[in-house]
Amino acid sequence: MNLFAVIAVDLVAIVVLAFGVYYPRHRRRDLAVAFVGVNVGVLAVSMVLADTTVGAGLGLGLFGVLSIIRLRSREIEQSEMAYYLAALALGLVAGLSTTITWTTAGIMLLVVGVLAVVDSPALLRRSREQTLVLDRAYPDEADARIAVEALLHAPVHRLTIRNLDFVSDTTTVDIRYSARPDSASRRGAATASPAHESIAQVTR
Repeated sequence: MNLFAVIAVDLVAIVVLAFGVYYPRHRRRDLAVAFVGVNVGVLAVSMVLADTTVGAGLGLGLFGVLSIIRLRSREIEQSEMAYYLAALALGLVAGLSTTITWTTAGIMLLVVGVLAVVDSPALLRRSREQTLVLDRAYPDEADARIAVEALLHAPVHRLTIRNLDFVSDTTTVDIRYSARPDSASRRGAATASPAHESIAQVTR
């Protein structure tokens, strides 16, 4: 009965994390399914290791090995890596527990709860990170910053030039900025300078 209780609690935790917290916000079904699969796999392996005399050490080693694996089939953001590591942690905590205690349940609740809070759309909702291609070559970061701020009508907190192409007369930059409210953005877009209208967003 203790075994079934551990499995049930872990499944509830990972389903809430993957389909109650992650999927409604990021809408990637493939990663939501991957999180559940990784969690169940770690749970099964760690349960087997828990029956050995070196179960805890091997369990931590398993966590360390799996935590450095990158999912390379498609691009994965750093925030999604946090969910991946959380799925690993839930499976490991549950698998190495012989029974569900208040400590075990509290740790699992903490993992799910912290991610639900820090990844909330209400937290830092105007913070943005984007990669842009500018339609001019800007050797000076200050000039590139002025061009980007003129287009976005928003303060740029950090700008890094990633590629400077004098042949095609383009500059690729990574920027971090605070988005304006929708109304301000629409007013700014209406008065944007034509010299900057051909700046194209490449990726978020």
